[in-house]
Amino acid sequence: MIDSKHRLPTDTDDGLLVIMSGPSGVGKTTIARAVERAVPASLFSVSATTRAKTESDVEGVDYHFVDEPTFRAMVDDDELLEWAEVFGRLYGTPRAWVEEQLRRGRVVICDIDVQGAKQIKARMPEALTIFVLPPSEPELLERLRQRKREGEEAIQKRFAEAKREIAAARASGVYEHFLVNEDLDTSIAKAIALVHEARSRTRR
Repeated sequence: MIDSKHRLPTDTDDGLLVIMSGPSGVGKTTIARAVERAVPASLFSVSATTRAKTESDVEGVDYHFVDEPTFRAMVDDDELLEWAEVFGRLYGTPRAWVEEQLRRGRVVICDIDVQGAKQIKARMPEALTIFVLPPSEPELLERLRQRKREGEEAIQKRFAEAKREIAAARASGVYEHFLVNEDLDTSIAKAIALVHEARSRTRR
């Protein structure tokens, strides 16, 4: 709860951290963005990264761009809720900002992988965890092909990685809810309902 001297009129006591995970092509980010639009006082967590900023990237919106020494210092100073190295680049979730938003009653949505979810859930066991699944493996493969972003070899690699991620999620014990995205509108409605339900428990 926030000290009354520092409380804003918009602050509430029902902050909630929502972790959403799922493999490429499953619709996870679309669902997460829909939750953000539908649930009042919702915000997307912005990761810090050492990857190079592109012309289309916006600092503080897409990522917080830092160099590797800065990122390593953030790790050493316990400034990240979770972090990982992916293809030689470092990614992590800044802790102070997330904790501040939760204190103010916001819903903070983290779109992260299984490894990151395990790290955050260990620190914040009250977080709502949702893993988005495809209706079937053939359907997931078809969705990856329909995106027309990559050649077949790259698609098969992404498909194999997706299957590994699903298996890791099931084995992790981290996820409270497995949401099968057969129909997007239905999945969005279910995700919103899960957030409202978890938030009502926080109020009680």
